[in-house]
Amino acid sequence: MKVKLENLNLNCIVYSSEGKPAYDVLVLHGFTGSANDWNFLIPSLSRNNNVFALDLIGHGQSDSPDDLSMYSTDSIIEQINTTIEQISAANLIIIGYSMGGRAALSYAVSYPGKVSGLILESTTWGIPEENFRNERIKSDKKLAEYILSNDVEKFVDYWMNLDLFATQKKLPAKILSEVRKNKLKNNKIGLANSLLGFGTGSMPPLHNLVNKIKAPVLLITGEHDSKFTQINSEIKRYILNAAHITIPGAGHNVHLEKPDEFINVINNFLNKLIFL
Repeated sequence: MKVKLENLNLNCIVYSSEGKPAYDVLVLHGFTGSANDWNFLIPSLSRNNNVFALDLIGHGQSDSPDDLSMYSTDSIIEQINTTIEQISAANLIIIGYSMGGRAALSYAVSYPGKVSGLILESTTWGIPEENFRNERIKSDKKLAEYILSNDVEKFVDYWMNLDLFATQKKLPAKILSEVRKNKLKNNKIGLANSLLGFGTGSMPPLHNLVNKIKAPVLLITGEHDSKFTQINSEIKRYILNAAHITIPGAGHNVHLEKPDEFINVINNFLNKLIFL
């Protein structure tokens, strides 16, 4: 389906539950990703839930406008809210990976009453320290310039070879080839503007706001992703109903590297929301 806003069309893939749905689950991909990143998750998740896989602005089959203001945190929050209103979500669960997790967390802080649960994979709440935030903005601006001055293929190869994703080198070549192929479908204007408008430095930090979230929250990180494991250990302390699980043998992209474990953790969370 197409989610239509005033000057923007977003692509959202709908997977209806096989039976009576327990939840409406919105899944949000990471930077350079798309709704297709969640294909492995759909068969298990859609047995008992309606699943909505959204291409965030600048990614996949959603529009990649030139207007940078449309990539701001406030704009993305309203894009997600419009999507939720159009899918008539009930008992809403949002699953977000990395950038998608930041979007999910930003949305939940703005609309805490609309969220029944959050599953955040390898995400962050922004950068509280102003000096570090400004450094990150400069770094993201430089990377955006690199994207615009090169073709998508060169940037994707650069991105996939970052130390952050080093553990993915152990994956079969066929899987990595498919990941790369999906990333190459993105638009470089959309990618650059996503960095400039909704990079980790550009988003307002949420460390003083996450206590608004009363719904159960599951934080997932990989054992070998020490930076994000530390960040999420801290986030857990500020959210009343939060649990943090670290998946052995995984790096930053847990769902790609350890899909079976990732699915099991999610299904256990959905089946036992009351335990939090």
